[in-house]
Amino acid sequence: MTVYGSFPGARPRRLRTTPAMRRMVAETRLHAADLILPAFVREGIDAPVPLAAMPGVVQHTLDTIRKAAVEAVAAGVSGIMLFGVPEDAKKDAAGTAGTDPDGILQRAIRAVRSETGEDLVVMSDLCLDEYTDHGHCGVLTPDGRVDNDATLERYAEMARVQADAGVHTVGPSGMMDGQIGVIREALDTVGKEDVSVLAYTAKYSSAFYGPFREAVGSSLRGDRKTYQQDPANVRESLRELALDLEEGADMVMVKPAGPYLDILARVAGEVDVPVCAYQISGEYAMIEAAAEKGWIDRDAAILESLTGIKRAGAGMILTYWATEVAGKLAR
Repeated sequence: MTVYGSFPGARPRRLRTTPAMRRMVAETRLHAADLILPAFVREGIDAPVPLAAMPGVVQHTLDTIRKAAVEAVAAGVSGIMLFGVPEDAKKDAAGTAGTDPDGILQRAIRAVRSETGEDLVVMSDLCLDEYTDHGHCGVLTPDGRVDNDATLERYAEMARVQADAGVHTVGPSGMMDGQIGVIREALDTVGKEDVSVLAYTAKYSSAFYGPFREAVGSSLRGDRKTYQQDPANVRESLRELALDLEEGADMVMVKPAGPYLDILARVAGEVDVPVCAYQISGEYAMIEAAAEKGWIDRDAAILESLTGIKRAGAGMILTYWATEVAGKLAR
């Protein structure tokens, strides 16, 4: 009893008294198996190249990506999403390096598969932007617009060469209309029915992609607003979701994660397939930069951000901290 009266059964703080109590009643639990490591593999280098805008992240060689994959497995990470970074001289208008069976991404897939076998889900970015001299996610018309249907033909070819290299899952990130159905058909017709498709269902035209463009050596001129989604829209994401599922997506993704937790929650409430979210380069860079300034507690902020993404409905999270966080969760 206090001067304000009694509070029978109305003291929620009883369940916050100790770390053990808080851990016991936690409603959301982050696991190493929830995490997927995005990784960049660059052609023509003999040592990893650090990324200025993403402290702690590098462009790997074929040798160091093998080591990174082994470390991810040891930490309990479930998957790795590979991005290829070709030599500038190999970029062209059609992104042909992306469909070269001996291209950097295909070599990286083979390298990681040979090192980790079935212990790690090997995923690949299926998009042309790293390989085109104009930096767009598709081939262009003579007047400079992205040609949706011509691009789909290139995606079908990319799917086949990535599957031949041994990828478990392809991640079409270009936001072309009809891409999931075309890729699914392309895989099935060459006997790759077991290769799964992770649809970038709600991929927004975001200001938070900046550091990623350094990571992949982007040649982008202009922007991608005519094919990536408008940040103002919600219903559009749900329409994209329905189309991707109809076309055969095995898993769906929301990207970015942190600024779009409302979208993530809506998507998770609509589907019966696994839901993924991508904590992108700008989200990573903000926390690292603020921590470097001493403005926030780095480790606590990382875990809080990831817990929030899972709480909003993500069963899987792509994060550049995957191996680090997984190792800490195991302790």
